[in-house]
Amino acid sequence: MGTSNTKSGFNKKSVAIRKSLSAAVAVLLPLPLWAALPTPVAPSTAPPAGDWIGLIQGYIKDGGLVLGLAIAVLGFLWIAYLGFAKFNEARQGKAEWAEVGVLGIVGAIVLIFASYLLTEAAGVI
Repeated sequence: MGTSNTKSGFNKKSVAIRKSLSAAVAVLLPLPLWAALPTPVAPSTAPPAGDWIGLIQGYIKDGGLVLGLAIAVLGFLWIAYLGFAKFNEARQGKAEWAEVGVLGIVGAIVLIFASYLLTEAAGVI
């Protein structure tokens, strides 16, 4: 065995070439995968091309609308949970049936009012 060999049996030049080829393959291999990515969706305000501030403001507005929708959904789920709990209490005799009706009416009014406020807030944003 010669003195130019490393522990693995390859000389330094061969190892450098293999590392270079491995790096090139690692960089070039994902290129066909990148071509299949979808184009990003523009915000609902559709700012002109190159307007980065308008683009960021549009995404913030869309995020605020999604946050408002999430708040409305959580409110609906909370009222539904309270309604089922009150219904269960009425079936067990721990609450009056009138309480279930009042909760349903008040819950509907609260949800309608919250939806109105969120709709108005969406127009302001």
